[in-house]
Amino acid sequence: MPSAVTAVPAAPAAEAEAHFAAEFRFETDCWDVHDALASGAPDFVLLDVRSPALYARGHVPGALHFPHGKLVESKLAEWPLDTLFVTYCAGPHCNGAARGALRLAKLGRPVKIMAGGITGWLDEGFALAQGPLSA
Repeated sequence: MPSAVTAVPAAPAAEAEAHFAAEFRFETDCWDVHDALASGAPDFVLLDVRSPALYARGHVPGALHFPHGKLVESKLAEWPLDTLFVTYCAGPHCNGAARGALRLAKLGRPVKIMAGGITGWLDEGFALAQGPLSA
């Protein structure tokens, strides 16, 4: 009797390769974001799409506060159209990062999600910044 794991066969290797390779076009991880920010010259803009209170309580250092509902073209005008935005929210239990990414994509902006959000950031042992809103 097959388990729930093997009851549905795995995809052929070529399909699996295409699937997993495509994921990197849509998301990045906390470690890579941390390394890019630590370089002092990140090649993306990091957006915290959570509430003002949650942002003030603790956010990724260098992230701008931009609730997903406030992502409109007029507020993005200071960045060139090819600027990559990376969104994050509370973590895997929250869809705010996806909501923000969808809004950015609808505006024609390149976007990725930081997988894991704040939960992933803390799981990696990285510190949070606290303080007032930055955007």
